[in-house]
Amino acid sequence: MNSEEASKVAVITGGGTGVGAATALALDAQGWSVVICGRRIELLDAVADRLKNPCASIPLDVAQPEAVDQLFATTIQKFGRVDLLFNNAGIGAPPVPIDELPVRSWLEVVDINLTGTWLCSRAAFREMKAQKPSGGRIINNGSVSAQTPRPLSSPYTATKHAITGLTKALALEGREHGITVGQIDIGNALTPLTNQISEGALQADGTVRAEPTMDVGHVADAVVLLAELPLDVNVPQMTIMANEMPLIGRG
Repeated sequence: MNSEEASKVAVITGGGTGVGAATALALDAQGWSVVICGRRIELLDAVADRLKNPCASIPLDVAQPEAVDQLFATTIQKFGRVDLLFNNAGIGAPPVPIDELPVRSWLEVVDINLTGTWLCSRAAFREMKAQKPSGGRIINNGSVSAQTPRPLSSPYTATKHAITGLTKALALEGREHGITVGQIDIGNALTPLTNQISEGALQADGTVRAEPTMDVGHVADAVVLLAELPLDVNVPQMTIMANEMPLIGRG
Protein backbone atom coordinates (compact mmCIF):
# COMPACT_ATOMS: atom_id res chain seq x y z
CA MET A 1 0.00 0.00 0.00
CA ASN A 2 1.51 3.35 -1.02
CA SER A 3 1.33 6.58 0.99
CA GLU A 4 -1.80 7.75 -0.79
CA GLU A 5 -3.60 4.58 0.28
CA ALA A 6 -2.50 4.65 3.93
CA SER A 7 -5.38 6.69 5.39
CA LYS A 8 -9.14 6.47 5.14
CA VAL A 9 -10.57 8.09 2.03
CA ALA A 10 -13.55 10.45 1.89
CA VAL A 11 -15.41 11.85 -1.12
CA ILE A 12 -17.18 15.15 -0.43
CA THR A 13 -19.57 16.72 -2.91
CA GLY A 14 -20.07 20.46 -2.77
CA GLY A 15 -16.59 20.61 -1.27
CA GLY A 16 -15.52 24.06 -2.41
CA THR A 17 -17.34 26.19 0.17
CA GLY A 18 -19.36 26.13 3.36
CA VAL A 19 -20.11 22.82 5.04
CA GLY A 20 -18.22 20.79 2.43
CA ALA A 21 -15.03 22.81 2.72
CA ALA A 22 -15.16 22.83 6.52
CA THR A 23 -15.69 19.07 6.57
CA ALA A 24 -12.77 18.49 4.22
CA LEU A 25 -10.51 20.44 6.57
CA ALA A 26 -11.84 18.65 9.65
CA LEU A 27 -11.38 15.18 8.15
CA ASP A 28 -7.91 16.11 6.92
CA ALA A 29 -7.00 17.14 10.45
CA GLN A 30 -7.95 13.62 11.57
CA GLY A 31 -5.68 12.02 8.99
CA TRP A 32 -8.17 11.32 6.21
CA SER A 33 -7.38 11.64 2.51
CA VAL A 34 -10.10 13.76 0.93
CA VAL A 35 -11.50 14.02 -2.59
CA ILE A 36 -13.51 17.23 -2.96
CA CYS A 37 -15.73 17.90 -5.93
CA GLY A 38 -17.96 20.70 -7.12
CA ARG A 39 -18.59 22.93 -10.09
CA ARG A 40 -15.85 25.54 -9.58
CA ILE A 41 -12.29 24.26 -9.72
CA GLU A 42 -10.82 27.48 -8.31
CA LEU A 43 -12.80 27.04 -5.09
CA LEU A 44 -11.87 23.36 -4.85
CA ASP A 45 -8.19 24.09 -5.39
CA ALA A 46 -8.28 26.80 -2.72
CA VAL A 47 -9.53 24.22 -0.22
CA ALA A 48 -7.10 21.56 -1.43
CA ASP A 49 -4.21 23.97 -0.88
CA ARG A 50 -5.08 23.97 2.83
CA LEU A 51 -5.10 20.18 3.20
CA LYS A 52 -2.05 18.41 4.60
CA ASN A 53 -2.77 14.82 3.54
CA PRO A 54 -2.96 13.45 -0.02
CA CYS A 55 -6.07 14.87 -1.67
CA ALA A 56 -7.75 15.55 -5.00
CA SER A 57 -10.04 18.26 -6.31
CA ILE A 58 -12.34 17.27 -9.17
CA PRO A 59 -14.74 19.67 -10.95
CA LEU A 60 -18.02 18.08 -11.96
CA ASP A 61 -21.80 18.32 -12.00
CA VAL A 62 -23.17 15.62 -9.69
CA ALA A 63 -26.32 15.38 -11.81
CA GLN A 64 -24.31 13.92 -14.71
CA PRO A 65 -24.02 10.11 -14.45
CA GLU A 66 -20.83 9.85 -16.51
CA ALA A 67 -19.10 12.53 -14.43
CA VAL A 68 -20.05 10.79 -11.19
CA ASP A 69 -18.78 7.43 -12.43
CA GLN A 70 -15.50 9.09 -13.44
CA LEU A 71 -15.23 10.74 -9.99
CA PHE A 72 -15.27 7.38 -8.26
CA ALA A 73 -13.05 5.71 -10.86
CA THR A 74 -10.47 8.47 -10.33
CA THR A 75 -10.75 8.12 -6.55
CA ILE A 76 -10.14 4.38 -6.70
CA GLN A 77 -7.24 4.83 -9.12
CA LYS A 78 -5.56 7.39 -6.86
CA PHE A 79 -6.37 6.07 -3.38
CA GLY A 80 -7.44 2.45 -3.80
CA ARG A 81 -10.78 2.64 -1.94
CA VAL A 82 -13.64 4.83 -0.68
CA ASP A 83 -14.46 4.75 3.04
CA LEU A 84 -16.84 7.72 3.21
CA LEU A 85 -19.17 9.58 0.88
CA PHE A 86 -20.57 12.86 2.19
CA ASN A 87 -23.44 13.82 -0.12
CA ASN A 88 -23.32 17.53 0.62
CA ALA A 89 -23.94 19.25 -2.72
CA GLY A 90 -27.22 21.13 -2.85
CA ILE A 91 -28.94 24.20 -4.25
CA GLY A 92 -32.16 26.10 -3.60
CA ALA A 93 -34.65 27.90 -5.80
CA PRO A 94 -35.81 31.53 -5.68
CA PRO A 95 -38.29 32.05 -2.78
CA VAL A 96 -41.35 32.79 -4.90
CA PRO A 97 -44.87 31.30 -4.96
CA ILE A 98 -45.13 27.95 -6.73
CA ASP A 99 -47.15 29.40 -9.61
CA GLU A 100 -44.37 31.92 -10.30
CA LEU A 101 -41.48 29.47 -10.18
CA PRO A 102 -40.12 28.37 -13.56
CA VAL A 103 -40.21 24.63 -14.16
CA ARG A 104 -36.48 24.72 -14.93
CA SER A 105 -35.81 25.89 -11.35
CA TRP A 106 -37.67 22.86 -9.97
CA LEU A 107 -35.77 20.52 -12.27
CA GLU A 108 -32.39 22.04 -11.37
CA VAL A 109 -33.00 21.56 -7.63
CA VAL A 110 -34.20 17.98 -8.11
CA ASP A 111 -31.23 17.20 -10.37
CA ILE A 112 -28.61 18.39 -7.87
CA ASN A 113 -30.19 17.65 -4.50
CA LEU A 114 -31.87 14.32 -5.20
CA THR A 115 -30.62 12.79 -8.45
CA GLY A 116 -27.04 13.83 -7.67
CA THR A 117 -27.23 12.21 -4.24
CA TRP A 118 -28.66 9.03 -5.75
CA LEU A 119 -26.01 8.89 -8.48
CA CYS A 120 -23.14 9.38 -6.03
CA SER A 121 -24.61 6.81 -3.64
CA ARG A 122 -25.02 4.36 -6.53
CA ALA A 123 -21.37 4.75 -7.50
CA ALA A 124 -20.22 4.54 -3.88
CA PHE A 125 -22.21 1.33 -3.32
CA ARG A 126 -20.55 -0.24 -6.36
CA GLU A 127 -17.05 0.55 -5.10
CA MET A 128 -17.73 -0.17 -1.41
CA LYS A 129 -19.16 -3.60 -2.23
CA ALA A 130 -16.17 -4.53 -4.42
CA GLN A 131 -13.25 -3.22 -2.37
CA LYS A 132 -11.29 -5.29 0.15
CA PRO A 133 -12.19 -5.03 2.95
CA SER A 134 -15.68 -4.20 1.74
CA GLY A 135 -18.00 -1.64 3.28
CA GLY A 136 -18.05 2.07 3.99
CA ARG A 137 -20.24 4.91 5.17
CA ILE A 138 -22.52 7.36 3.38
CA ILE A 139 -23.72 10.54 5.09
CA ASN A 140 -26.47 12.52 3.36
CA ASN A 141 -27.00 16.22 4.01
CA GLY A 142 -30.70 16.41 4.67
CA SER A 143 -31.04 19.97 6.06
CA VAL A 144 -33.63 20.79 8.72
CA SER A 145 -35.92 21.36 5.72
CA ALA A 146 -36.19 17.56 5.74
CA GLN A 147 -38.26 18.10 8.89
CA THR A 148 -39.93 21.52 8.60
CA PRO A 149 -40.24 23.74 5.52
CA ARG A 150 -39.51 27.41 5.19
CA PRO A 151 -42.05 29.56 3.34
CA LEU A 152 -41.86 29.46 -0.47
CA SER A 153 -39.43 26.54 -0.59
CA SER A 154 -41.29 23.68 -2.27
CA PRO A 155 -38.43 22.39 -4.50
CA TYR A 156 -35.79 22.41 -1.77
CA THR A 157 -38.13 21.03 0.90
CA ALA A 158 -39.43 18.27 -1.36
CA THR A 159 -35.93 17.10 -2.24
CA LYS A 160 -34.78 17.13 1.38
CA HIS A 161 -37.80 15.09 2.48
CA ALA A 162 -36.92 12.70 -0.34
CA ILE A 163 -33.36 12.45 1.00
CA THR A 164 -34.77 11.06 4.24
CA GLY A 165 -36.54 8.30 2.34
CA LEU A 166 -33.45 7.60 0.27
CA THR A 167 -31.30 7.44 3.39
CA LYS A 168 -33.58 4.87 5.02
CA ALA A 169 -33.83 2.75 1.87
CA LEU A 170 -30.07 2.71 1.38
CA ALA A 171 -29.40 2.02 5.07
CA LEU A 172 -31.52 -1.10 4.70
CA GLU A 173 -29.91 -2.10 1.41
CA GLY A 174 -26.41 -1.55 2.69
CA ARG A 175 -26.61 -3.78 5.74
CA GLU A 176 -25.55 -7.01 4.08
CA HIS A 177 -22.58 -5.26 2.44
CA GLY A 178 -21.20 -3.45 5.48
CA ILE A 179 -22.34 -0.09 4.11
CA THR A 180 -23.78 2.23 6.75
CA VAL A 181 -26.01 5.12 5.62
CA GLY A 182 -27.17 8.02 7.76
CA GLN A 183 -28.29 11.61 7.49
CA ILE A 184 -27.34 14.93 9.08
CA ASP A 185 -29.94 17.71 9.17
CA ILE A 186 -28.23 21.09 9.46
CA GLY A 187 -29.89 24.28 10.62
CA ASN A 188 -28.47 27.80 10.20
CA ALA A 189 -24.78 27.09 9.79
CA LEU A 190 -23.11 30.33 8.75
CA THR A 191 -21.86 29.92 5.17
CA PRO A 192 -21.76 32.14 2.08
CA LEU A 193 -25.14 30.68 1.08
CA THR A 194 -26.81 31.47 4.41
CA ASN A 195 -25.46 34.94 5.18
CA GLN A 196 -28.88 36.44 4.57
CA ILE A 197 -30.41 34.43 7.42
CA SER A 198 -28.52 36.48 9.99
CA GLU A 199 -29.80 39.65 8.29
CA GLY A 200 -33.42 38.59 7.86
CA ALA A 201 -35.38 35.48 6.86
CA LEU A 202 -39.03 35.15 5.86
CA GLN A 203 -41.10 33.55 8.62
CA ALA A 204 -44.31 31.55 8.39
CA ASP A 205 -46.33 34.50 9.72
CA GLY A 206 -45.12 36.71 6.90
CA THR A 207 -42.61 38.71 8.94
CA VAL A 208 -38.92 38.95 8.17
CA ARG A 209 -36.63 38.43 11.13
CA ALA A 210 -32.93 37.80 11.64
CA GLU A 211 -32.15 34.30 12.88
CA PRO A 212 -29.23 33.04 14.99
CA THR A 213 -26.52 31.07 13.21
CA MET A 214 -23.71 28.74 14.28
CA ASP A 215 -20.13 28.35 13.16
CA VAL A 216 -19.85 25.89 10.28
CA GLY A 217 -16.95 24.21 12.06
CA HIS A 218 -19.37 22.65 14.54
CA VAL A 219 -21.16 20.95 11.64
CA ALA A 220 -17.86 19.64 10.33
CA ASP A 221 -17.05 18.23 13.76
CA ALA A 222 -20.40 16.43 13.78
CA VAL A 223 -19.71 14.89 10.37
CA VAL A 224 -16.31 13.70 11.60
CA LEU A 225 -17.98 12.15 14.64
CA LEU A 226 -20.30 10.16 12.37
CA ALA A 227 -17.53 9.30 9.93
CA GLU A 228 -15.31 7.75 12.59
CA LEU A 229 -17.92 5.50 14.17
CA PRO A 230 -17.40 1.78 13.51
CA LEU A 231 -19.46 0.49 10.60
CA ASP A 232 -21.65 -1.63 12.86
CA VAL A 233 -22.96 1.61 14.42
CA ASN A 234 -25.32 3.98 12.62
CA VAL A 235 -26.87 7.35 13.40
CA PRO A 236 -29.83 7.26 11.00
CA GLN A 237 -30.65 10.95 11.47
CA MET A 238 -28.82 13.66 13.39
CA THR A 239 -29.96 17.27 13.76
CA ILE A 240 -27.45 20.01 14.48
CA MET A 241 -28.70 23.57 14.63
CA ALA A 242 -28.17 27.02 16.10
CA ASN A 243 -29.85 26.60 19.48
CA GLU A 244 -32.04 29.71 19.28
CA MET A 245 -33.16 29.37 15.67
CA PRO A 246 -36.95 29.12 15.25
CA LEU A 247 -37.10 25.47 14.19
CA ILE A 248 -38.31 23.99 17.46
CA GLY A 249 -41.48 25.92 18.13
CA ARG A 250 -42.63 26.43 14.54
CA GLY A 251 -46.27 25.88 13.81
